[in-house]
Amino acid sequence: MKINIENLKKKIIYRSNYRGTKEMDKLLSAFTKKYINQFNFLELEQLDKFLNIDDNNLYNFYNGLVTDFNFEKNQINDLFKNFNFEKE
Repeated sequence: MKINIENLKKKIIYRSNYRGTKEMDKLLSAFTKKYINQFNFLELEQLDKFLNIDDNNLYNFYNGLVTDFNFEKNQINDLFKNFNFEKE
């Protein structure tokens, strides 16, 4: 089954909003909201794959801490690492 771009965006938005920890819900939903409409289909697939990484590793990666996961060099990881999240 081939997924279209709008369905992929909906899936990503849902997954970024409902992570399991409030901190990551807020961080990933803000990140996704800012960039989702700028990404092409391949970048959206990378983001979908990125969301498979557990919250602890994503949080540590974002904050420059040691992770148990080897983050590859790509645009999604770079954007997330440099994302300026300001709490409301």
